[in-house]
Amino acid sequence: MPENKLYPPEGLRPPVPLSLSDLKEALESGTILEAPVQRCDVEHTLHLSLGSVQGRISREDAVAPWISGSERDIAVLSRVGKSTCFTVTALEADEKGAPVARLSRRAAQEKAMDDFLRHLSPGSLLTGRITRLETFGAFVDVGCGIIAMLPIEHISVSRISHPKERFQVGQKVLTAVWSLDRETKRITLTHRELLGTWLENASRFRPGETVRGIVRTVKDYGSFIELAPNLSGLADAKERLFPGDGVSVYIKSIRPERMKVKLQVIEKLPPAQPEPIRYQITDGKLEHWIYSPPDYEKTPVETVFTAPSP
Repeated sequence: MPENKLYPPEGLRPPVPLSLSDLKEALESGTILEAPVQRCDVEHTLHLSLGSVQGRISREDAVAPWISGSERDIAVLSRVGKSTCFTVTALEADEKGAPVARLSRRAAQEKAMDDFLRHLSPGSLLTGRITRLETFGAFVDVGCGIIAMLPIEHISVSRISHPKERFQVGQKVLTAVWSLDRETKRITLTHRELLGTWLENASRFRPGETVRGIVRTVKDYGSFIELAPNLSGLADAKERLFPGDGVSVYIKSIRPERMKVKLQVIEKLPPAQPEPIRYQITDGKLEHWIYSPPDYEKTPVETVFTAPSP
Protein backbone atom coordinates (compact mmCIF):
# COMPACT_ATOMS: atom_id res chain seq x y z
CA MET A 1 0.00 0.00 0.00
CA PRO A 2 1.36 3.50 -0.81
CA GLU A 3 3.03 5.13 2.18
CA ASN A 4 1.20 8.46 1.87
CA LYS A 5 -2.25 6.99 2.55
CA LEU A 6 -2.69 9.31 5.57
CA TYR A 7 -1.76 12.36 3.47
CA PRO A 8 -3.22 11.85 -0.02
CA PRO A 9 -2.83 14.40 -2.82
CA GLU A 10 -5.34 17.23 -2.93
CA GLY A 11 -8.45 16.24 -4.82
CA LEU A 12 -8.28 12.55 -3.95
CA ARG A 13 -10.06 12.66 -0.60
CA PRO A 14 -13.75 11.76 -0.98
CA PRO A 15 -15.98 14.83 -0.42
CA VAL A 16 -17.49 14.87 3.05
CA PRO A 17 -20.13 17.38 4.31
CA LEU A 18 -18.72 19.30 7.28
CA SER A 19 -20.85 20.44 10.20
CA LEU A 20 -19.84 22.82 12.98
CA SER A 21 -19.32 19.84 15.28
CA ASP A 22 -17.04 18.22 12.67
CA LEU A 23 -14.94 21.37 12.57
CA LYS A 24 -14.75 21.52 16.38
CA GLU A 25 -13.56 17.93 16.45
CA ALA A 26 -10.98 18.65 13.73
CA LEU A 27 -9.76 21.67 15.71
CA GLU A 28 -9.16 19.50 18.76
CA SER A 29 -7.62 16.55 16.92
CA GLY A 30 -5.61 18.37 14.24
CA THR A 31 -7.32 16.31 11.53
CA ILE A 32 -6.61 17.37 7.93
CA LEU A 33 -9.76 18.15 5.97
CA GLU A 34 -10.37 19.23 2.38
CA ALA A 35 -12.81 21.47 0.50
CA PRO A 36 -12.82 23.55 -2.72
CA VAL A 37 -11.78 27.21 -2.65
CA GLN A 38 -14.61 29.50 -3.78
CA ARG A 39 -12.72 32.79 -4.20
CA CYS A 40 -9.60 34.75 -3.36
CA ASP A 41 -10.21 38.31 -2.12
CA VAL A 42 -8.07 41.42 -2.62
CA GLU A 43 -6.01 40.58 0.46
CA HIS A 44 -5.30 37.11 -0.96
CA THR A 45 -7.44 35.43 1.66
CA LEU A 46 -8.98 32.21 0.36
CA HIS A 47 -12.68 31.64 1.08
CA LEU A 48 -14.17 28.15 1.36
CA SER A 49 -17.76 27.06 1.88
CA LEU A 50 -17.91 24.35 4.56
CA GLY A 51 -21.63 23.76 4.60
CA SER A 52 -23.16 26.14 7.16
CA VAL A 53 -19.74 27.51 8.11
CA GLN A 54 -17.51 29.83 6.11
CA GLY A 55 -13.82 28.95 6.04
CA ARG A 56 -10.95 31.35 5.48
CA ILE A 57 -7.28 30.74 4.76
CA SER A 58 -5.06 33.80 5.09
CA ARG A 59 -2.31 34.49 2.58
CA GLU A 60 0.31 33.48 5.15
CA ASP A 61 -1.42 30.17 5.80
CA ALA A 62 -2.15 29.33 2.17
CA VAL A 63 1.21 27.87 1.18
CA ALA A 64 4.34 26.75 3.03
CA PRO A 65 7.33 28.92 1.90
CA TRP A 66 9.49 25.90 1.03
CA ILE A 67 6.85 24.89 -1.54
CA SER A 68 5.92 28.24 -3.08
CA GLY A 69 9.30 29.97 -3.31
CA SER A 70 9.19 33.14 -5.38
CA GLU A 71 5.81 32.24 -6.94
CA ARG A 72 3.85 32.60 -3.73
CA ASP A 73 1.17 34.94 -5.08
CA ILE A 74 0.31 32.73 -8.03
CA ALA A 75 0.38 29.72 -5.71
CA VAL A 76 -2.40 31.39 -3.68
CA LEU A 77 -4.43 32.69 -6.63
CA SER A 78 -4.33 29.34 -8.40
CA ARG A 79 -6.16 27.60 -5.55
CA VAL A 80 -9.51 29.08 -6.64
CA GLY A 81 -11.82 26.35 -7.91
CA LYS A 82 -9.55 23.59 -6.63
CA SER A 83 -9.91 21.21 -3.72
CA THR A 84 -7.58 22.34 -0.94
CA CYS A 85 -6.48 20.61 2.25
CA PHE A 86 -6.32 22.39 5.61
CA THR A 87 -6.35 22.08 9.37
CA VAL A 88 -8.75 24.09 11.53
CA THR A 89 -6.84 26.60 13.68
CA ALA A 90 -9.72 28.56 15.22
CA LEU A 91 -13.52 28.85 15.30
CA GLU A 92 -14.94 32.33 15.76
CA ALA A 93 -17.85 34.54 14.75
CA ASP A 94 -17.99 37.26 12.12
CA GLU A 95 -19.50 40.72 12.63
CA LYS A 96 -22.99 39.26 12.22
CA GLY A 97 -22.39 36.44 14.67
CA ALA A 98 -22.14 33.73 12.00
CA PRO A 99 -19.51 31.02 12.61
CA VAL A 100 -16.22 31.34 10.73
CA ALA A 101 -13.46 28.74 10.66
CA ARG A 102 -9.86 29.89 10.45
CA LEU A 103 -7.94 27.35 8.38
CA SER A 104 -4.33 26.64 7.46
CA ARG A 105 -3.16 24.80 4.38
CA ARG A 106 0.40 25.51 5.43
CA ALA A 107 -0.05 23.62 8.70
CA ALA A 108 -1.44 20.62 6.82
CA GLN A 109 1.53 20.64 4.44
CA GLU A 110 4.05 20.94 7.25
CA LYS A 111 2.41 18.05 9.07
CA ALA A 112 2.53 15.89 5.93
CA MET A 113 6.14 16.80 5.18
CA ASP A 114 7.24 16.02 8.74
CA ASP A 115 5.73 12.55 8.32
CA PHE A 116 7.38 12.10 4.91
CA LEU A 117 10.82 13.08 6.23
CA ARG A 118 10.49 10.58 9.07
CA HIS A 119 9.17 7.61 7.12
CA LEU A 120 10.00 7.87 3.41
CA SER A 121 13.15 6.65 1.70
CA PRO A 122 14.12 5.69 -1.87
CA GLY A 123 11.82 2.91 -3.05
CA SER A 124 8.80 4.02 -1.00
CA LEU A 125 5.57 3.91 -3.03
CA LEU A 126 3.39 7.02 -3.20
CA THR A 127 0.04 7.81 -4.77
CA GLY A 128 0.35 10.99 -6.81
CA ARG A 129 -1.74 13.41 -8.82
CA ILE A 130 -0.34 15.16 -11.89
CA THR A 131 -0.43 18.95 -11.49
CA ARG A 132 1.72 20.20 -14.39
CA LEU A 133 3.53 18.83 -17.43
CA GLU A 134 6.74 20.27 -18.87
CA THR A 135 9.19 18.98 -21.47
CA PHE A 136 11.60 17.83 -18.74
CA GLY A 137 9.08 16.00 -16.56
CA ALA A 138 5.86 15.99 -14.57
CA PHE A 139 5.06 17.84 -11.37
CA VAL A 140 3.23 15.51 -9.00
CA ASP A 141 1.26 16.26 -5.83
CA VAL A 142 2.28 13.49 -3.43
CA GLY A 143 0.25 14.71 -0.46
CA CYS A 144 -1.51 17.87 0.74
CA GLY A 145 -0.23 19.84 -2.24
CA ILE A 146 3.43 18.90 -1.68
CA ILE A 147 4.94 18.82 -5.17
CA ALA A 148 7.56 16.30 -6.27
CA MET A 149 9.34 16.09 -9.62
CA LEU A 150 9.05 13.07 -11.92
CA PRO A 151 11.79 13.51 -14.56
CA ILE A 152 10.89 12.42 -18.08
CA GLU A 153 13.59 9.73 -18.12
CA HIS A 154 11.96 8.07 -15.10
CA ILE A 155 8.45 7.90 -16.58
CA SER A 156 8.86 4.75 -18.68
CA VAL A 157 11.49 2.57 -20.33
CA SER A 158 10.10 3.44 -23.77
CA ARG A 159 11.37 6.93 -24.54
CA ILE A 160 8.91 9.76 -25.02
CA SER A 161 9.42 13.35 -26.16
CA HIS A 162 7.01 14.92 -23.65
CA PRO A 163 5.22 13.70 -20.50
CA LYS A 164 1.86 14.56 -22.12
CA GLU A 165 2.34 11.37 -24.13
CA ARG A 166 1.82 9.45 -20.86
CA PHE A 167 -0.17 11.67 -18.50
CA GLN A 168 -2.89 14.29 -18.23
CA VAL A 169 -3.13 17.04 -15.62
CA GLY A 170 -5.30 15.80 -12.76
CA GLN A 171 -4.53 12.13 -13.42
CA LYS A 172 -3.94 9.81 -10.48
CA VAL A 173 -0.68 7.86 -10.74
CA LEU A 174 1.42 5.50 -8.67
CA THR A 175 5.06 6.44 -8.15
CA ALA A 176 8.13 5.49 -6.13
CA VAL A 177 10.59 7.76 -4.36
CA TRP A 178 13.81 8.03 -6.38
CA SER A 179 15.57 10.43 -4.01
CA LEU A 180 14.72 12.45 -0.91
CA ASP A 181 16.73 15.51 0.11
CA ARG A 182 15.84 16.09 3.74
CA GLU A 183 17.70 19.40 3.91
CA THR A 184 15.89 21.06 1.01
CA LYS A 185 12.72 18.96 1.41
CA ARG A 186 12.83 17.97 -2.25
CA ILE A 187 11.38 14.67 -3.44
CA THR A 188 12.23 13.17 -6.83
CA LEU A 189 10.10 10.35 -8.16
CA THR A 190 10.32 7.44 -10.55
CA HIS A 191 7.52 5.59 -12.35
CA ARG A 192 9.01 3.18 -14.85
CA GLU A 193 9.88 0.44 -12.34
CA LEU A 194 6.20 0.02 -11.50
CA LEU A 195 5.30 -0.77 -15.13
CA GLY A 196 6.96 -4.17 -15.18
CA THR A 197 10.09 -5.87 -16.47
CA TRP A 198 10.86 -6.71 -20.08
CA LEU A 199 9.64 -10.28 -19.61
CA GLU A 200 6.46 -9.23 -17.78
CA ASN A 201 5.57 -6.97 -20.69
CA ALA A 202 6.73 -9.29 -23.46
CA SER A 203 4.66 -12.16 -22.00
CA ARG A 204 1.52 -10.32 -23.16
CA PHE A 205 2.52 -10.82 -26.82
CA ARG A 206 3.28 -13.75 -29.15
CA PRO A 207 5.13 -14.02 -32.48
CA GLY A 208 2.60 -14.18 -35.29
CA GLU A 209 0.17 -11.76 -33.63
CA THR A 210 -0.79 -8.41 -35.09
CA VAL A 211 -1.30 -5.71 -32.46
CA ARG A 212 -1.57 -1.98 -32.08
CA GLY A 213 1.50 0.15 -31.37
CA ILE A 214 2.68 3.75 -31.25
CA VAL A 215 5.62 5.10 -33.23
CA ARG A 216 8.10 6.67 -30.80
CA THR A 217 11.29 7.15 -32.83
CA VAL A 218 11.94 7.14 -36.57
CA LYS A 219 15.45 6.39 -37.85
CA ASP A 220 16.89 5.75 -41.30
CA TYR A 221 17.15 2.04 -40.52
CA GLY A 222 13.67 1.67 -39.03
CA SER A 223 11.12 2.80 -36.48
CA PHE A 224 10.86 2.01 -32.79
CA ILE A 225 7.28 1.03 -32.03
CA GLU A 226 5.95 1.04 -28.48
CA LEU A 227 3.79 -1.97 -27.63
CA ALA A 228 3.56 -1.01 -23.94
CA PRO A 229 5.15 1.81 -21.93
CA ASN A 230 8.00 -0.53 -20.92
CA LEU A 231 8.30 -2.46 -24.19
CA SER A 232 9.25 -1.36 -27.70
CA GLY A 233 10.24 -3.19 -30.85
CA LEU A 234 12.02 -2.29 -34.07
CA ALA A 235 10.28 -2.29 -37.44
CA ASP A 236 11.94 -1.91 -40.83
CA ALA A 237 11.96 1.54 -42.37
CA LYS A 238 8.64 2.63 -43.81
CA GLU A 239 7.79 5.92 -45.50
CA ARG A 240 5.56 8.57 -43.96
CA LEU A 241 5.77 7.43 -40.36
CA PHE A 242 6.13 10.03 -37.62
CA PRO A 243 6.49 9.92 -33.82
CA GLY A 244 3.05 9.59 -32.24
CA ASP A 245 1.47 7.73 -35.14
CA GLY A 246 -0.72 4.77 -34.30
CA VAL A 247 0.09 1.66 -36.30
CA SER A 248 -0.81 -2.00 -36.54
CA VAL A 249 2.28 -4.22 -36.38
CA TYR A 250 2.95 -7.89 -37.06
CA ILE A 251 5.22 -9.48 -34.43
CA LYS A 252 7.94 -11.37 -36.30
CA SER A 253 10.03 -12.50 -33.32
CA ILE A 254 10.62 -11.99 -29.59
CA ARG A 255 14.16 -12.65 -28.34
CA PRO A 256 14.66 -12.32 -24.55
CA GLU A 257 18.41 -13.05 -24.67
CA ARG A 258 18.87 -9.89 -26.76
CA MET A 259 15.86 -8.04 -25.38
CA LYS A 260 14.61 -7.53 -28.93
CA VAL A 261 11.17 -7.53 -30.53
CA LYS A 262 11.17 -7.57 -34.32
CA LEU A 263 8.11 -5.99 -35.94
CA GLN A 264 6.59 -5.29 -39.33
CA VAL A 265 4.32 -2.29 -39.78
CA ILE A 266 1.04 -3.23 -41.49
CA GLU A 267 -0.66 0.15 -41.72
CA LYS A 268 -1.27 3.45 -39.96
CA LEU A 269 -4.28 3.64 -37.63
CA PRO A 270 -6.50 6.51 -36.51
CA PRO A 271 -5.85 7.97 -33.03
CA ALA A 272 -7.11 5.92 -30.09
CA GLN A 273 -8.05 6.80 -26.53
CA PRO A 274 -5.16 6.28 -24.09
CA GLU A 275 -5.36 3.03 -22.15
CA PRO A 276 -5.32 2.92 -18.34
CA ILE A 277 -1.88 2.48 -16.84
CA ARG A 278 -1.11 -1.17 -16.01
CA TYR A 279 1.04 -1.38 -12.89
CA GLN A 280 2.93 -4.57 -12.09
CA ILE A 281 3.93 -3.30 -8.63
CA THR A 282 1.31 -1.69 -6.39
CA ASP A 283 2.54 -2.24 -2.84
CA GLY A 284 5.63 -2.97 -0.78
CA LYS A 285 8.92 -1.12 -1.05
CA LEU A 286 11.42 -1.27 -3.89
CA GLU A 287 15.07 -2.03 -3.19
CA HIS A 288 16.43 -3.63 -6.37
CA TRP A 289 14.61 -3.82 -9.71
CA ILE A 290 16.01 -5.66 -12.74
CA TYR A 291 14.34 -4.83 -16.06
CA SER A 292 16.31 -7.18 -18.31
CA PRO A 293 15.71 -10.97 -18.56
CA PRO A 294 18.00 -13.37 -16.63
CA ASP A 295 19.63 -14.64 -19.85
CA TYR A 296 20.21 -11.17 -21.31
CA GLU A 297 23.55 -11.17 -23.13
CA LYS A 298 24.63 -7.67 -22.14
CA THR A 299 24.95 -5.73 -18.85
CA PRO A 300 21.69 -6.00 -16.87
CA VAL A 301 19.36 -3.00 -16.94
CA GLU A 302 18.52 -2.38 -13.30
CA THR A 303 17.69 0.15 -10.62
CA VAL A 304 19.15 0.10 -7.12
CA PHE A 305 17.29 2.22 -4.60
CA THR A 306 19.91 3.58 -2.22
CA ALA A 307 19.00 4.99 1.17
CA PRO A 308 20.22 8.58 1.77
CA SER A 309 23.11 9.23 4.11
CA PRO A 310 22.03 9.98 7.71
